[in-house]
Amino acid sequence: MRFWAAIARGVSSESAAVEAGVAAVIGVRWFREGGGMPSVTVAPLSGRYLSFAEREEIALLRARGYGVREVARRLDRAPSTISRELRRNAATRGGGLAYRASTAQWHADRRGQRPKPAKLTVNAELRRYVQDRLSGAVQHPDGVGVDGPEVIWIGRRRGRRKDRRWATSWSPEQISNRLRLDFPHDESMRVSHEAIYRSLYVQGRGALRRELTACLRTGRALRVPRARTRRGKHFVTDQILISERPAEAEDRAVPGHWEGDLILGLGSSAIGTLVERTTRFTMLLHLPPMPGHNGPRVKNGPALTGRGAEAVRDAITEAIATLPQQLRRSLTWDQGAEMAQHERPRLDTGLQVYFCDPQSPWQRGTNENTNGLLRQYFPKGTDLARHSAGDLAAVAATLNGRPRKTLDWRTPAEALDEYLRRAA
Repeated sequence: MRFWAAIARGVSSESAAVEAGVAAVIGVRWFREGGGMPSVTVAPLSGRYLSFAEREEIALLRARGYGVREVARRLDRAPSTISRELRRNAATRGGGLAYRASTAQWHADRRGQRPKPAKLTVNAELRRYVQDRLSGAVQHPDGVGVDGPEVIWIGRRRGRRKDRRWATSWSPEQISNRLRLDFPHDESMRVSHEAIYRSLYVQGRGALRRELTACLRTGRALRVPRARTRRGKHFVTDQILISERPAEAEDRAVPGHWEGDLILGLGSSAIGTLVERTTRFTMLLHLPPMPGHNGPRVKNGPALTGRGAEAVRDAITEAIATLPQQLRRSLTWDQGAEMAQHERPRLDTGLQVYFCDPQSPWQRGTNENTNGLLRQYFPKGTDLARHSAGDLAAVAATLNGRPRKTLDWRTPAEALDEYLRRAA
């Protein structure tokens, strides 16, 4: 219980093992054997379950002739909860639907016994339906199957830029909701998306083979706890999260608030992008490989590809230093490791740095849109280090000279120049 509770908080398998009082290697084994999912529930029983006292109260109120909604009001419960309780846990031995608290509690206890056989294990038709939607063959419009690349299951997710298994690859949520349309009158053909995930990742349930995880969009062989995927970086404190950014940055009323990011290319090459939120004025950061890039690697040494924290720090500081003071209000970036030294630009230029929430690119929407425009000049999978600082300046000037609908067809350069003239 302690191990899985720590995993649910986003702790690594090794640290969770220490909390549970076992060796780190044991924690890693538990996590892998469990498919990244707890074998026991880590959540306490909630108040949504009716107690025996409440069932006694229901029986008394029903005996006095009260309706479902009045019973629900008196117990401070939803009417649907009372209706379902009367329907599922009524005593039927006498041929009627009389409600007695003791009988209802017996029904509830019996139904809540664990472990229960997985629904996909006992229902062969439902299991076939789920498997076909997960791993069914891709077909031509005329119905002829397409094999796709030959991919061997290796027990873990394949790396980036590797062939993936071709399949129909419906998501568990799509399968779960489609069942209601394909079998509207067959209640046995129902399964939740969470039950499908559990059957895929928890092999003790014995319903779906683990290799079918290759048909999921992520292709993960182990399920990653949501808290772990949303962990922020250690250098990001609450005081510099985007929620603390001034309101004037949100409504774009005052220029000087920037959004930044890196666009990545082949061989860890990168170009930094800075976009002003009000005028959409764009600046590109030249990030060439640092001295020693082709030499032997130094353990725990700085990143030498040009996208490390030191290179990005220096490039931001140099670019912001060319701006007048009224355009140095704030910079919003994601929680990438390249911003680990964000304090230096703040001290050198007075530019306050804020960070988006983990996995929230829409909080830098202007920058994301600009990165899409830049991909016309710097496509994915190409070496971005071959472009000189002059090349980047030329591309930035091209974008800044392009009229924008959001600026009433003025260019970003014109909008920024107009603001600077007014401020002078």
